[in-house]
Amino acid sequence: MINVITKEDIDRINFLYKKSKSEELEEEEKSEQQKLRKKYIDWIRFQVKSQLGTVEIQNNDSNQSN
Repeated sequence: MINVITKEDIDRINFLYKKSKSEELEEEEKSEQQKLRKKYIDWIRFQVKSQLGTVEIQNNDSNQSN
């Protein structure tokens, strides 16, 4: 089961990104940033795979296949 990405997670990702542009992140923050980015990417992959799993391809001869 994939953990859902929350608005708070996205806000934290953005905060850490902006902070990293103006100053050096502490090691804890760098680790947190990596974990949050991985969680976000895993969530996006899960969403894409879920959507693609529901796609049906219809051939020109009107036969459906998955």
